[in-house]
Amino acid sequence: MHNFDIKKKSIEIAGKTLTMETGRMAKQANGAVFITYGKTSILATATAEKEAKEGTDFFPLTVDFIEKMYASGKIPGGFFKRESRPSTTATLNARLIDRPIRPLFPNGFRNAVHVVITVLSYDGENDPGMLGILGASAALSISDIPFNGPCAGVKVGVVNDEVVVNPTVQQFTESLLDLDVAGTKSAVVMIEAGAREVSEEIMMDSIYTGHEVIKKLVAFQEEFVKEAGKEKMEVVLMVTPEEIIKKIETDFGKAIEKAANVHGKLERYEAVDKLKNEMLEKYAAEDGEKFEEVERIYKNAFDEVFTKFVRHAILFNNHRIDGRGMDDIRDITCEIDIVPIVHGSALFTRGETQALGTVTLGTGRDEQIIDGLADEFKKNYFLHYNFPPYSVGEAGFMRGPGRRELGHGALAERAILPMIPSKDEFPYTLRLVSEILESNGSSSMATVCSATLSLMAAGVPIKKAVAGIANGLIMEGDKFVVLTDIMGLEDHLGDMDFKVTGTKDGITAMQMDIKIEGITKEIMGIALEKAKTARFHILDIMHETIAEPRKELAETAPRIVSFKIDPDKIGAVIGSGGKMIKQIIETSGAEINIEDDGTISISSPNKDSIDKATKIVNDIVAEPEMNGIYEGLVSRIETYGAFVKFMSETKEGLVHISQLHSARIGAVEDMLKLGDKVKVKYIGLDRGKYKLSMKGVEGNPEPKKIAEYVKREDRPQDNTRGYNRDRNRSSDSRSGGNRDRDSRRRY
Repeated sequence: MHNFDIKKKSIEIAGKTLTMETGRMAKQANGAVFITYGKTSILATATAEKEAKEGTDFFPLTVDFIEKMYASGKIPGGFFKRESRPSTTATLNARLIDRPIRPLFPNGFRNAVHVVITVLSYDGENDPGMLGILGASAALSISDIPFNGPCAGVKVGVVNDEVVVNPTVQQFTESLLDLDVAGTKSAVVMIEAGAREVSEEIMMDSIYTGHEVIKKLVAFQEEFVKEAGKEKMEVVLMVTPEEIIKKIETDFGKAIEKAANVHGKLERYEAVDKLKNEMLEKYAAEDGEKFEEVERIYKNAFDEVFTKFVRHAILFNNHRIDGRGMDDIRDITCEIDIVPIVHGSALFTRGETQALGTVTLGTGRDEQIIDGLADEFKKNYFLHYNFPPYSVGEAGFMRGPGRRELGHGALAERAILPMIPSKDEFPYTLRLVSEILESNGSSSMATVCSATLSLMAAGVPIKKAVAGIANGLIMEGDKFVVLTDIMGLEDHLGDMDFKVTGTKDGITAMQMDIKIEGITKEIMGIALEKAKTARFHILDIMHETIAEPRKELAETAPRIVSFKIDPDKIGAVIGSGGKMIKQIIETSGAEINIEDDGTISISSPNKDSIDKATKIVNDIVAEPEMNGIYEGLVSRIETYGAFVKFMSETKEGLVHISQLHSARIGAVEDMLKLGDKVKVKYIGLDRGKYKLSMKGVEGNPEPKKIAEYVKREDRPQDNTRGYNRDRNRSSDSRSGGNRDRDSRRRY
């Protein structure tokens, strides 16, 4: 029996119990915690290398979020029946955890750190992503890894005009806001949000309502660390010596300042690289053999001096490297209908950032199937973001989408989602693609703008136009400046990336990442207000290019008609073994998609094909009207009548021989043959079978021969022989009938 040293604590959060324990699972990791909230459970582990690898000039932090399908009682699909590559949701959750913990490691820490969040149980109600932030922080905090935490995260919604912390999945379907917020006890450090046009005031209120709960979770962790925490390891922080920095400032300060202010991204990079090479040549000559040992330090010091000049110019001189004011937006050009064939396209250029947006319209068969921990569902709207190496002037390999591509694409997709029409309004599958052709800051916000323009150009009836802007922050001590429309260098050297998208009526998405330990409520308020002003400016420019969605789709786009039928009649439309629906497709040339709720979508580039298929389906599910006249086709002939297919040949009924004509017909063939087109009247049901009549219906063929029929009063009365013959025939007929009945009785 193991003698586990288990430490366990619980706290009530948003009406549910959260339990955290350590000492039982994964004890060989530097830190490990097992967390349960509701019936969702995760295992969070943190491990670190004892030493930094030589030459590492960045912090190698890796966060993995592992979804185990057994957590929700599911078996993975595929041949091997095991989990393979992470889902998009898992990748986005890994990013969500990385972003708040990364700025809380000591500056200069270069040891590789690996955080793994494994979802062991998922109850369908409580989000494991937010537990992942708490788990990562707790595992790092109780470990011997240097970490300036704790931090925590919560989800926030707005349901019935009330701010709700950690809403259930059901509550989120009714919420105006889906907000993930993370922070320390003193400040907010990360925000990720999707919204249905909420105001800046509601957003602020929701963020800081969430932060109050975060403070409780941080205090809870601090108590847990007192009981279970380890002593922190001693590490060597890679800090550039102050004397080297001063030396470079003295020798190259003026030149660095001049190079930093060269206009044009590539031109600036060229000037800076040239100056750095001059510096290295100078110090190589001065240091001789010792230079190889300190070359990396010189490079890092040069970068720090460059950063210092850029930041100080903004903070103390109100001077940005491209000459703009603090709230100026770079020049914007909007164009639509850039490429032929595609169903909608737009090119959005802002400064040196350029996004080509395209829209492809598809049918229900093109919907994306999402199968993760939650129930499987289909998406009829999705956005893909591509960032090729040439967009930043580099030669590189073209690979599948990485975490950056998935994250930026998810943000832009979320931003436009509230404006996408419902399937009932617009029964198409929408695939949006953003190709980043140039990048110098905030390509995800350019994606939002190009996607909106391309949707309107495609004729998709979006509710309103959406635009996005990225703001930044330069902060030293208590002094700060919030920048509007940051370029790549300001993002790289600044302290915050603050992205906001929305319409003129409110925010639809928001994302904030920082490199410092938190920002104040004042800074966030300023950033939100500046983002609103900038968003309105961009929307006005977009409006000049295209004011509203086009009324007509592109000629190359498929046409779709969507309507609902009684779900009980789906089987009739499909037919035995799919025979009927295959016949409809072959006959009409249209594609047909049927949902379980009875929604039928019929698509084709040809309107006549859609009309034909629609009529056939409607005829299948419709019931004939009493005494209604229908065109039909003779499908079978029997001695007692003819079978006729009517209502687009989807139904078959019997015209009894007595209903063929007002005159007496001796044989069906005297009037009809197979394949004849006729008009029939519906006269009711006989044991569930359709009864039809052709009597008195105009437009039908006339009989070739009418049966002979002698009236009684025309018979010769004195012809006894003839009379007796008739009577005997009648008697024989009766006795024959009796014999038939006797025969049936015997058998």
